[in-house]
Amino acid sequence: MRIQKIPYDFSVCKAADYSLVDLSAEYCFTGRTEEENSLVCITGNVPPNVTHREDGWKAFRVAGTLDFSLIGILSEICRILAENRISVFVISTFDTDYILTKKENYQRALALLETAGYEIVG
Repeated sequence: MRIQKIPYDFSVCKAADYSLVDLSAEYCFTGRTEEENSLVCITGNVPPNVTHREDGWKAFRVAGTLDFSLIGILSEICRILAENRISVFVISTFDTDYILTKKENYQRALALLETAGYEIVG
C-alpha cells in the first residue's frame, strides 16, 4: 500500500458559514451538522470568518482509489499511529482517506508507516 505525502500545512477550523470559503481551492474539506460548520483547508486559504482554528497540521493520503469493499486499511494505519501515541484527524472522501497529524509528529508517523511496510511517495 502506498502513502502519498501532501506538501502543505493545513488548518482545522469552525466557520461561521461557508460564504467566504474558496471551494475551488486545491484542498478544501467541509462538514456541516446542525451544530457546526467544519472546514479543513490549506493554512493560507483559511477565510476570515472562522470562529475557531487550529493550525499546524500536515497530511498524507492512501494513494489510489480504494474500493468500498476493502476492510481495515484506515484502522490499520490508525492503530500503528495510536500505538506510538500519534493522534490523527481523518477525512474520508469517495476515493480515499486523508490522514492529518500535527506537524511535529508528521515525519515520525511516515517513518513508522514505512517500517510497517507502507511505501511512502511524494
